[in-house]
Amino acid sequence: MINILEDISKIRSTRKELREFGLTIGVVLIVFSGIALWRGKGSSAYLFIFGLIFAGSGAAFPAVLKPLQKAWMALSVVLGFFMSRVVLAVLFYGVMTPLGLLTKCLGKDILDQRISKGRASYWHDRPVDKKAKESYENQY
Repeated sequence: MINILEDISKIRSTRKELREFGLTIGVVLIVFSGIALWRGKGSSAYLFIFGLIFAGSGAAFPAVLKPLQKAWMALSVVLGFFMSRVVLAVLFYGVMTPLGLLTKCLGKDILDQRISKGRASYWHDRPVDKKAKESYENQY
């Protein structure tokens, strides 16, 4: 939780970032108003007006948008904190756990961790590849 508060306190609100915030939100609202108008929704005028207000204040008076930008970015930090954990949990329990159970049921030993008392060594010899000196000049 301290990490979230630390990230929120590091949110930058320079004039350039406030201008970008206002213009971005304004353009998105104007695009949404176009989509609403195309679909015949009555909210298109409100979205267009708010889009013009955001874009205009972002271009002319970006300092006015500072509280809104701080709140928006704080919300994004909190959502990012929780959603990253949700996505990782879904990937782990939805993908990795079933794969692990499937390989265990099929008797696979992908990492070669099975202990065998008859083996003299667990070392795997790798073949030595002879490379030309020119191959070291072009490493990528």
